[in-house]
Order: sequence, then structure tokens, then C-alpha cells
Amino acid sequence: MAIERTFSMIKPDATRRNLTGAIVKMLEDGGLTVIASKRVWMSRREAEGFYAVHKERPFFGELVEFMSSGPTVVQVLQGENAIARNREIMGATNPADAAEGTIRKEFAQSIGENSVHGSDAPDTASEEIAYWFSETEIVG
Repeated sequence: MAIERTFSMIKPDATRRNLTGAIVKMLEDGGLTVIASKRVWMSRREAEGFYAVHKERPFFGELVEFMSSGPTVVQVLQGENAIARNREIMGATNPADAAEGTIRKEFAQSIGENSVHGSDAPDTASEEIAYWFSETEIVG
């Protein structure tokens, strides 16, 4: 198995409900290590840039509004097959379809307010990590 890095974000709906520690514990208990973390309040411009891949989608404006509505916690996680492992711990995007014991099953309020985001592939992980962190901020 390969040790890799992935990007993880705790979204405004979860930080608003003070779930940061509980979510990080689930990630760490699942075998991932947090090697970079910071709490940020995205500007509209940052949210538009981060989610630019969805710019033409009908939900883009609502997504940008939501992501800039409160603090988020952006993180770099490391571990064996970290991308797949993080996605497994997060659970399905729709909390109704998420497996028991996953972050989204436990904490998500809806498909849109689903508490967390994680990279879906190595290229995406690299891009998302670089969007929020310099190499000197990643320690692990």
C-alpha cells in the first residue's frame, strides 16, 4: 500500500456546530494523520477559485455562497491510500446513502451541507493542497 497525501475540508455547517474535533478524531481513528491544518474564512473569490471546476453548474452560486458563509478547516491528511481512505471515512455525498459510522451519516444535514470535502484523485489532491498550503506549512 502506498503512503499518500490528500486534501480534506471541514465545511461551514460543521464548524458552525463545533464538530471540528469530532471529525478530526474520526479521520485520525481511521488511520489518517493531519500534517497541515488551518481555519480559514473563505472570501467569495477564494470559494469561486477553489470550486472553479463547477463554474458552469447550476449550483455554483449557491455553493460559493455557502462556502463563504463561515469558517472552514482546511487540512492535508497523510496515510496509506489516503485519498480512498478519506473518502471511505467521509461516506457518500448524500447522507441518506452514507454508511453507518461515516462522517456524513453522523453529521451531514443535507447533500449540500454535508460537513466535509475530500479530494477524489491524486491530481485533484495536489491541486487542492497547493490552493491552500505552501510546502513549508506541511509538516509530516
